[in-house]
Amino acid sequence: MARVVVSVMPKPEILDPQGKAVHGALPRLGFHRVTDVRQGKRFELEVDGEVDDAVLAEIRELAGTLLSNPVIENFAVEVDGTPVDAAVGA
Repeated sequence: MARVVVSVMPKPEILDPQGKAVHGALPRLGFHRVTDVRQGKRFELEVDGEVDDAVLAEIRELAGTLLSNPVIENFAVEVDGTPVDAAVGA
């Protein structure tokens, strides 16, 4: 069984009010070295059997249609900690 991680982030040109709120709270909490925060989502998918090209194609379709909004978000796929895609939709 393999673990596939899909990371979804807002595209760079999209405003990120949640990330800005976290960034705004950092100085009040004593954290002064962080210069920016972008907030995204992480999905961990357990997959039966080997992760081959067909499985990755299915996961990319899933990520592009259900897990992310391709108009405003990019996603990246990792298999057992190894990136297999750069951000998609960039």
